[in-house]
Amino acid sequence: MERTIVHTDLDSFFVSCERLRDSRLNNIPLIIGGSSDRGVVASCSYEARHFGVRSAMPMRYALRLCPQAKVIRGDMEWYANKSAEVTQIISENAPVMEKASIDEFYIDVSGLDKFFGCYKWTNELVEKIIKETGLPLSFGLSVNKTVSKIATSEGKPLGKIEIQAPMVQGFLNPLSIKKMPMIGDETYRELSKIGFRVIQHLAEAPQESLYRLFGENGNSIWKKANGIDNNPVLPYCERKSISTERTFEKDTTSIPELKALLTKMVEELAFDLRKSAQLTSVVSVKIRYSDFNTETKQKKISFSANDDVLINTILSLFDALYQRRVLIRLVGVRFSGLIHGHPQIDLFEDTEEQINLYQAIDKMKKRFGNHVITKAVTMNAYKGK
Repeated sequence: MERTIVHTDLDSFFVSCERLRDSRLNNIPLIIGGSSDRGVVASCSYEARHFGVRSAMPMRYALRLCPQAKVIRGDMEWYANKSAEVTQIISENAPVMEKASIDEFYIDVSGLDKFFGCYKWTNELVEKIIKETGLPLSFGLSVNKTVSKIATSEGKPLGKIEIQAPMVQGFLNPLSIKKMPMIGDETYRELSKIGFRVIQHLAEAPQESLYRLFGENGNSIWKKANGIDNNPVLPYCERKSISTERTFEKDTTSIPELKALLTKMVEELAFDLRKSAQLTSVVSVKIRYSDFNTETKQKKISFSANDDVLINTILSLFDALYQRRVLIRLVGVRFSGLIHGHPQIDLFEDTEEQINLYQAIDKMKKRFGNHVITKAVTMNAYKGK
């Protein structure tokens, strides 16, 4: 049976959420993001995009392009609540749904043509979402996740595009290689240097050549350029929390070593969050004493996956909690109140320099392992079992 996959994307999601709360923001250039000169753009309205403003752009540059834009810091909790409304509607109606980010969803509607017609079913679902949430969205419908995602992007805003199997290659060929989901700025520059500018160039290139250039990523690029993507739609399961804890071989009261361990634990969990494109809003620290009494303390924070923010919060919670100066048997860290955090890092708080640093560090960790880069203080972390 030929697969039929839907990709839906909420149009300018953060902007749309703000306009639901304040209609005075309609039809004006609007930028969501960090308000300082060193901040970055998390999202922007189509009116601002007309002037060249784009997501992840330094705020100072965006305001030079569009000085009349209104800047709003953003409210991730409000956005998470609106995303949850959309998630609920899709999950109640769709056969199989995957939540790719706070504003993106994949739906496997293979076989529905026998009963309803996949395009008709998807269009009715989208109209239901728009009516019940007030949020605009676009969708692409095609044979796999890659083609449907590209179709959504081409149709925005309020796009409704179906690319049937015989049309796939003709649809992809003239598009810029930048339209392919897995091609970032660095890969784009490398491909451009050797003459690959549109997807057709990649589709017609020998697969072996791309493999020699990019390894397994080269194989994936070639397949996607030829409209091949067998990745399944993964059923959505909300991860409520992540945590880690260590039990010591010998009970301790060494504050420097305990704090070094907590720092290391936070670094590992925060990297896990960013890999999963998630943010946390509640952080907790746990202490178990030598007499097995256990205490915990938690704090609600603005949604974040920022190492420094989370480390500082955990260490301050530890200071407030550890007053007895009794031997400690175990410490633990827990992040809860998770959401799919598109963008991955808190663009309302982080500076351009911080974001670039985290992206570089995460790239190295993904390639060489989680422990390849760590804060110097963690070298003194107390060893657990």
